[in-house]
Amino acid sequence: MNRSPDFPYLPKDFIETEEGLIFAVVSYGPQAGKVGCFLRYVRSGSGWQKVATEEANTLLAENYPQYLYHSQQFDAAFHAVSIECIVQHHRPEQVLIDLISIEACDQIMRRLQRLIIILVRYGAGIHELGVTGSLLIGAQKSESDIDLVVYGRDEFHKIRSGLKQAVTEGALSLLDDALMRDNFRRRLGELSYDDFSWHENRKFNKAVIDGTKFDIGMVDFQLKEDENKQYKKQGVLTLVTRVIDDQFSFDFPARYSLNHDEISEVVVYTQTYVGQAKVGEKIEVSGAIECDVVTGQCRLIVGSSREAVGEYIKVINK
Repeated sequence: MNRSPDFPYLPKDFIETEEGLIFAVVSYGPQAGKVGCFLRYVRSGSGWQKVATEEANTLLAENYPQYLYHSQQFDAAFHAVSIECIVQHHRPEQVLIDLISIEACDQIMRRLQRLIIILVRYGAGIHELGVTGSLLIGAQKSESDIDLVVYGRDEFHKIRSGLKQAVTEGALSLLDDALMRDNFRRRLGELSYDDFSWHENRKFNKAVIDGTKFDIGMVDFQLKEDENKQYKKQGVLTLVTRVIDDQFSFDFPARYSLNHDEISEVVVYTQTYVGQAKVGEKIEVSGAIECDVVTGQCRLIVGSSREAVGEYIKVINK
């Protein structure tokens, strides 16, 4: 896995500042010369405390306004850190190699090590994998999930196929009702539990090892953002339409092309609705309208905040 020497930051990396703030990278390229990101952890005593979206925004507004950022390109507020303010760049692929090379110090690490052995047995390439979330910074607890990164679209779908086979053969298991309901509560989504679990069970981007849930998320390191495009927010919209292209449905961000006269696609910035729909399916989608200021072409954004309040995608002809 090769990173650009000019801008080595990728989504799902973490960057740390001298104030004891850890941000999750969310953009593939620089934002006004800075790293586009969102605050996820704050140093608390000897450890790290996770913060939610509104808490993160309030903390930065009151104490570190230099990290607040409004993107003119996307007409959206998020966070951004100047490269000179970064004291540590936490890279998922490097940390994973470290964690599987040392003696496990807790239950989650032991399960991570066993999980990697299973995934490699079912076709995963160890050098195309990374670990993010709490394990990336050593903040895991006994109840933590395992969050893996897969670099490259082809590799991701190969691992998804292997994961499905591992579940079929009993090496891994699907989420039981208790774990699915816990996942449902954490996501704070807009769907009913029945709708949520139906969509989740067919994705094969998460499963369970020894009682611990794990996720795999894709980062396509060859993806380049079009810096020449600029979008303007135009309110919110709920519509019913059909998916005509799902090849980027597991990307970050995920994309679905639509059969709709005015809205060409849905772009998803929250993991909840990644892989949510397949080509040919009729969906109901609610999100924020963004229009290209040059062409006038519009798209819907699902995940304008991490919790995506009021925003969703659901298949309605299942």
